[in-house]
Amino acid sequence: MDFGFTTAAYVVAAILFILSLGGLSGQESAKRAVWYGIVGMALAVFATLVGPGSGLWLLSLILIAAGGAIGFVVAKRVQMTEMPQLVAAMHSLVGLAAVFVGFNAHITMNAVAGGDVSGAFADLIAHKSPVELNILRVELFLGIFIGAVTFTGSVIAYGKLAGKVSSAATKLPGGHILNASAAVISLLCLFWYFGTGGFFPLFIMTLLALFIGYHLIMGIGGADMPVVVSMLNSYSGWAAAAIGFSLGNDLLIVVGALVGSSGAILSYIMCKAMNRSFISVILGGFGGTSGPAMEVEGEQIAIDADGVATALNEADSVIIIPGYGMAVAQAQQSVSEMTRKLRAAGKEVRFAIHPVAGRLPGHMNVLLAEAKVPYDIVLEMEEINDDFPETDVVIVIGSNDIVNPAAQEDPNSPIAGMPVLECWKAKQVFVSKRGQGTGYSGIENPLFYKENTRMFYGDAKASIDSLLPMLK
Repeated sequence: MDFGFTTAAYVVAAILFILSLGGLSGQESAKRAVWYGIVGMALAVFATLVGPGSGLWLLSLILIAAGGAIGFVVAKRVQMTEMPQLVAAMHSLVGLAAVFVGFNAHITMNAVAGGDVSGAFADLIAHKSPVELNILRVELFLGIFIGAVTFTGSVIAYGKLAGKVSSAATKLPGGHILNASAAVISLLCLFWYFGTGGFFPLFIMTLLALFIGYHLIMGIGGADMPVVVSMLNSYSGWAAAAIGFSLGNDLLIVVGALVGSSGAILSYIMCKAMNRSFISVILGGFGGTSGPAMEVEGEQIAIDADGVATALNEADSVIIIPGYGMAVAQAQQSVSEMTRKLRAAGKEVRFAIHPVAGRLPGHMNVLLAEAKVPYDIVLEMEEINDDFPETDVVIVIGSNDIVNPAAQEDPNSPIAGMPVLECWKAKQVFVSKRGQGTGYSGIENPLFYKENTRMFYGDAKASIDSLLPMLK
C-alpha cells in the first residue's frame, strides 16, 4: 500500500470520527454515531497496519486481538453503575500509552544519532534539521507530561468513583504551591532536555507529572467528579495529539484534537451547570466556602409505599428526577415500568435530568435509554425547571446535590450558586433514599426536611417495585 491509500483512509476515518462526535449529541442518533466511530477506528487501524513503513504486523494483530478480547470480557462484566470507573480506567491507559510512546521516541532519536537503528520512524527522524529535532523534543516532552498527569489523575479518579479512595478533597501541606512548583521544575527540565537530550530530565519530569496528576485529582471533591471524568477525557486527547506530532501521524493528531477539544468544551459546560470556575476545577479545587453552612431545622418524615402510591394515583402530573442511587440499585427497568403504568392511566410523566446527575456526563440518559424510556419525555434542567410549581408529584430517586435548595439559600454551602432542579416548589416531593446519610459528596440537603417532602426509605429498585402493584 502507498501513502495515497493511507492518507485517503485517514481522511475518511477522521470524517467518521467527526460524524460520531456529532451524533453522540442526541439520543436518537447516538447508536448510529457509535457505529461511525467503530468503522472509523477499524479503517484507521487497517490503514496503519498495511501502510508504508508498517512492520511486525503479525505481532500487532496478535496484540490487537488480545486487547480486544480483554476489552470484550471487561465490557460484558462491568455494570452500568460501574461505567464511570471504567471510563476513568480507560483514560489512565491512554495516558500510560502516551508516556511509553514518548520514551520510545526519545530512545529512537538517540539511537538514530548513533546510527544504531533503522525503520520508518528512524528515517523520519534522520531527515529532520536541528530545529525540527528540537520541535520534536518539545512534542514528545509534552506528550509524556500530559500522559503522566492523565495516568495518575485517572487512577485517583477511578479510586474515588469506586469508593476505594475518599471522595473528600484532600491536599498535602503546601497545597497548590506543590503543584505549581512541580510544574515550574518540569519546565526547567524541558530546557535541560534541550541542552543534553538525555534521559534524566525526562525521567524527573515524568515523576513530577505523575505527582501533579495525583495531587490535582486528590484535591477535587466528590461533587465535582463528573467534571473530572470529562476533564481527564480532554487530557487524554491532548496527550494523544502530542504523540501524534511526535510520530508524524496525522490521524492521531486529528483524533487527539477532537477528543481534547470536545472534552474541554464539555467540562466547561458542566462547570457552568455547577456554577464552578473551570480554572478552579482543573487546578484542583481553588477556592472554597466562606464560612460554616447553615443549620438545617426540622426532621425527615418517612412515608410507606401505600402513601406514595395514593399520591401517584391522585396526581395528574409527575416528574421523576433520577440520580446515582437509581444506578446503584439498578432500578431503571422498574422506573420504566412505573412510567408506563402512570402514562397508561393518562398522567403526564416526565424526567428531569441535571447536567451532572450521576458520575459522568449523560449517565442518567444512558440508563433511561437502556430501560426504553421514551426520549421525548426525558428533559434537561433548563427545559423543565419552570414547571415544578404546577407539578403534583415529584419523585427523587437517589439524588442529593442536584436537588439541594442550599445551592440557592446558603452562600456558605460547597455548592452555593450551583443551578439545581427546584423540585421543592412542587405540591408533593417523595425522595427514594437508602437512609438518612448525606450521600457521596457529604453535603446536607434541606429538601429532606421541608414540609412537602416525605422520605421513601429503602433500596430504590425494591421501593419502586413495591409501588407497581398499587398503581391503577
